[in-house]
Amino acid sequence: QVQIVESGGGLAEPGGSLRLSCAVSGTSRNIQNMRWTMAWYRQAPEMERRELVSSITAAGQTKYIDSVKGRFTISRDNPKKMVFLQMNNLTPNDTAVYFCNRDWSTVAIWDWGRGTQVTVSS
Repeated sequence: QVQIVESGGGLAEPGGSLRLSCAVSGTSRNIQNMRWTMAWYRQAPEMERRELVSSITAAGQTKYIDSVKGRFTISRDNPKKMVFLQMNNLTPNDTAVYFCNRDWSTVAIWDWGRGTQVTVSS
C-alpha cells in the first residue's frame, strides 16, 4: 500500500557531497497527510541492523546522530511527499545503504524500500 523509493546514492570521494531523495507513494490513506516524522536510516556493510541517522518532524524540527551533525542536512517537501538528505564532507565511515521511512521511535514504519547505496572511497 505504501512504496518508498530512495535515490541519489553512488560513489563519492572523501570530502565530497551527495544528495539523497526519498519518494513516498501508494494508495494507502496513511500517505495522504505527511504530518508524521520521517527519517533516514543506514546500514553499513556487513552490519546486521540499520541505524537511524536523522529525523525531521512535519514542522521541520530535526535531529541528527553525533557523527553526522554539521555535515548532513535533512529536509522534506510534504506536498510532494518527498524527503531529502544532503550529505557533505563525506567520510568512508558514511559508506552504507541508506533507507527512508517513518521514525520508528514514534510511529510504526512502512515496508522498507530497497535503499540507495552510498560508497565513499578512500
